[in-house]
Amino acid sequence: MLPAVVLLAVFLAGPIAYCVYYAFTDMQLTGATGTHLVGLDNFTRALKDHDFLNAVWLTLAFVVGSAVIGQNTLGLALAVLMEKAEKPVRSLTNGVVIAAWVLPEVVAGYLMYAFFYNQGSLNSILDALHLPQQNWLYTMPILAVCLANVWRGTAFSMMVFTAALNDVPQELVEAAEMDGAGPWQRLWRVVLPVIRGSIMTNLMLITLQTLSVFGLIYTMTRGGPGNKSETLPIFMYQQAFQNSLIGYGTAIALVLLVVGALFSVVYIRLLKLEDD
Repeated sequence: MLPAVVLLAVFLAGPIAYCVYYAFTDMQLTGATGTHLVGLDNFTRALKDHDFLNAVWLTLAFVVGSAVIGQNTLGLALAVLMEKAEKPVRSLTNGVVIAAWVLPEVVAGYLMYAFFYNQGSLNSILDALHLPQQNWLYTMPILAVCLANVWRGTAFSMMVFTAALNDVPQELVEAAEMDGAGPWQRLWRVVLPVIRGSIMTNLMLITLQTLSVFGLIYTMTRGGPGNKSETLPIFMYQQAFQNSLIGYGTAIALVLLVVGALFSVVYIRLLKLEDD
């Protein structure tokens, strides 16, 4: 175990400890003569910063909309539908969905930018259908990036739920069907209670992944227009590297770490309740 512990200490624990130290300093990339400890000033500043509070709200909306509701629900729906589909349909759907997942985040961002752009694919489709068009990246940027993240990340949830559905005892489903339960009743009263552990695990994983999404949003909107799609990773990057406020940006990173830890604690507690 010693080599693994040393590697973790050098490449993981060490940098994290260094970042924690910077979060309590006024370190800047330019214009500063030195670095000084400032205590909780960076965190106090964040709580008074309207842009930071806006980033927190947008981050929660992005996580709930694209991960908790979007990826989780669509992944489950696809897994259930593909269970009864013919093999060619199943193979084609799996290929299309997984292709979006394996794309690099920046490439997926450019594709979604081309789709939602004012003269992009979506408005071309709406024009062909004689429906109203708009500049989606300007009027509803947070919705656009949420849909892009759903498109890119649903494959993971689909694969998790496909594996979970394969472990559902078929005798339970057949017994419910013989008792007169319809498809929705079998899904709600038999299947979902059996796979709820997988649901909570999937929610935890996609929530943590969505909290750290940077390249997709930065490629599509750079947090704009203004700060209408500026989530915490984007806000942290702008403060640390564009405004040269390394100490303040690192403090924002710690806040993001705490938010992820809170989500994890909630999901783990729910998993323990399920086991009990």
